[in-house]
Amino acid sequence: MPVPSILFPADPLNPRRPDPHFAWEARLLRELGGEHHLVDHDALLAGHAEEAVRRVPRDAGPLWYRGWMLPSARYAEFAAALTARGGNLLTSAPGYAAAHELPGWYGVFEGATPPSVWIPADGTAAPTPEELADAAARLGGTGPAIVKDYVKSRKHEWHEACYVPELADLAAVGRVVGRFVELQGEFLAGGVVLRRYEEFERTGRSDREGAHVEDGADGGDGTGRAVEARVWWLDGRPILVGPHPDAPHQRVEPDLTHVPALVRRLGCRFVTTDLARLADGSGWRVVEVGDGQVSDLPRGVDASGLLASLIAA
Repeated sequence: MPVPSILFPADPLNPRRPDPHFAWEARLLRELGGEHHLVDHDALLAGHAEEAVRRVPRDAGPLWYRGWMLPSARYAEFAAALTARGGNLLTSAPGYAAAHELPGWYGVFEGATPPSVWIPADGTAAPTPEELADAAARLGGTGPAIVKDYVKSRKHEWHEACYVPELADLAAVGRVVGRFVELQGEFLAGGVVLRRYEEFERTGRSDREGAHVEDGADGGDGTGRAVEARVWWLDGRPILVGPHPDAPHQRVEPDLTHVPALVRRLGCRFVTTDLARLADGSGWRVVEVGDGQVSDLPRGVDASGLLASLIAA
């Protein structure tokens, strides 16, 4: 069986070396005896996939990607361009979309994650008041919520473009959603999501207001960061359990009792789950699912087991 190689984004200033953000992963991979190749992330985003992969050797065989996020359509072009050169991304384009975008994974994790509804976007236009009223009603019509798109929130603009204190206040919903869409601009991914806000256990006071984890696992009042873990899964097995990249020094031991079955049901080979502990101590909730290829590693974590597992897959 051919040993998989890993693709990293090239440094925009020196395309013969990895992007500085991923250079330590590339060094560790070499120490483990693995091989990497470089791709042009800017060219991928611009829709020039064939140009982006020209440094990848022909007939490269099985490949993983470890790099910056890509829209699902661009990832599909990326996969097709590699296939044309004899390479094979081990995460398919449909698998990437399923793990990367909330509508792809929500149905599997419903009940283990905060209730959510979404409105598909047509370009960069904000949803209409009627669409927002319908979405708020589907989410229960009252109580607090979080605004995001299919992939990301604007958690660092918490009060302005993320947190809705009361769904029944449709004018406030419209203001927060409108500002969120405005700030996302051309980077709006898929559509607008309204997600039920849940209160999670927090550590001591944070250094600044707006230090929130994805999907509102922090209250936005500066009183602390949620206790959150990021778990990396390969073929349904947890291969790395550690802190969230936003709080790399937290010590976390999440309860994974019910999560492996959900990950296996999703059917994606390499994924991450972010889990936060409920403030009342009743358990852990999945606050985000992601494609493992584009999920960030917290600084200081020992990633040798993760990378070794990828090249042994």
